[in-house]
Amino acid sequence: MSDTRVDLPGSHRTAPAAEHVGPTAPDEPIEVSVYLKDREGDPLLALPPVTEPAALTGASASRANLNEQRHAESRGDIDCVVAFAKAHGLTVVAEHVARRLVTLRGTAAKIEAAFGTQLAEYDNGTIRFRARSGALTLPADVAAAVTAVLGLDTRPIATPKLRIATPNATSGFLPNAVGAVYGFPAGATAGAGQTIAIVELGGGFLDSDTKAAFAAMKLPVPKVSAVGVSGGSNAPTTDPNANGEVALDIQVAGGVAPGAAMAVYFAPNTSQGFVDAISTAVHDTTHKPSVISISWGSAEANWTQQALDAMTAALKDAATLGVTVFAASGDGLATDGVSDGKAHVDFPASSPYVVGCGGTLLHATGGKRGSERVWNSNGGGTGGGVSASFARPAYQSAVRVPAAPVARGGRGVPDVAGDADPSSGYRVVVGGAAQQIGGTSAVAPLWAGLIAAINAQAKHPVGFIHPLLYGNEARFNDIVTGNNKDKAIGFSAAKGWDPCTGLGTPIGSALLALFTG
Repeated sequence: MSDTRVDLPGSHRTAPAAEHVGPTAPDEPIEVSVYLKDREGDPLLALPPVTEPAALTGASASRANLNEQRHAESRGDIDCVVAFAKAHGLTVVAEHVARRLVTLRGTAAKIEAAFGTQLAEYDNGTIRFRARSGALTLPADVAAAVTAVLGLDTRPIATPKLRIATPNATSGFLPNAVGAVYGFPAGATAGAGQTIAIVELGGGFLDSDTKAAFAAMKLPVPKVSAVGVSGGSNAPTTDPNANGEVALDIQVAGGVAPGAAMAVYFAPNTSQGFVDAISTAVHDTTHKPSVISISWGSAEANWTQQALDAMTAALKDAATLGVTVFAASGDGLATDGVSDGKAHVDFPASSPYVVGCGGTLLHATGGKRGSERVWNSNGGGTGGGVSASFARPAYQSAVRVPAAPVARGGRGVPDVAGDADPSSGYRVVVGGAAQQIGGTSAVAPLWAGLIAAINAQAKHPVGFIHPLLYGNEARFNDIVTGNNKDKAIGFSAAKGWDPCTGLGTPIGSALLALFTG
């Protein structure tokens, strides 16, 4: 092992804007996730728009094959990290070869010494958390094998992208009614044989709420499994947003894909928890989800580069395995809630491996779609813009993405859209009571349910669908009215793709025909 220590690239953090309570107790047990380098290329991001599914190969690897392949590719990196851990008195909890992950445990004192940092406790008035500042350091040969070390810093990383309507709102829809308006596959078993993964960073669900919601939709109650990740669990709390998010995701996804099972991955709201949850869902050989819905996120500027890189590698694994991932583009308009006077986009929606989901205000009468415009009302609205972290992928080569804010960026967000304005939101059941909820967090499970229903009829899971989406603009309702401007900062809807609603909202029957015809 090298005697020379170097900074781990992308690991630098600033101290949080919160009350410093004191140093972390030296004997406090800490578990960290060490993600190894992704040494594979990005062939999927080189694919241009295509018009026919035959131009794509679908899933390029099975979970079993990927695990076998990485046993050979990553063994040296894993052995390097294991030797480092033993040299510093850390316990190797697990080696997850397919996930390029080694989980380590040790006391705070040993963790600090191993990674060249100091840990302290902070309180932001709502929760107490552990944090650090500066960069992590590692022996040079270990740093060359590692992408990220997550779990030292437990400050919250994301928020749920939902907006609860005012109590007197009456123009909302049952989730399955939204699917019907968009022409989704119909029938009580439309999603049969599929599992939808739902990622949650807080809150929980009640079986009684699920039963009541599906009774209101006159649909069979789906099988919903809770999967704990990194200490997370199905834990309904007094936080209406967290509980509302979980209920919304389950009831929307299940409502538009009847018969599909759902696996809900609960993780702590930290960088470690978020990345671990995605990685767990992607490589889950028990539930084997074919689609993932993510309704939590944060502006790209809030992420460390190491966490962003680790998440991106997990999302690329999803694409490689034929798992389609959807994520909410945010509810803070074009600034994404950042107050620096600049436009920002939300991650993980900005990942080029994710289908970013924007929002609209939907009007429908008698089950038929009427007018639809960009969601922007009462201080909230759809996120969207241009990534500062990801280059423009080839599948967006034929659309007009605005200039990137920095040289390395250029990926346009979102890709697609759906009903999100809380005034035309979704009627769900939370804590035994009916609520009407909107936000782009509803659009991710909406699209996840559509693809689950399509997967149920397709020859294989449709997987990485971006090139097909961008090659078939006519299979969307193009949204040409409205904007996502926060004061003067933002973008306007336009013909074709735009940074408010992407390609538009789904024409379900046309997309079903595309993927199954």
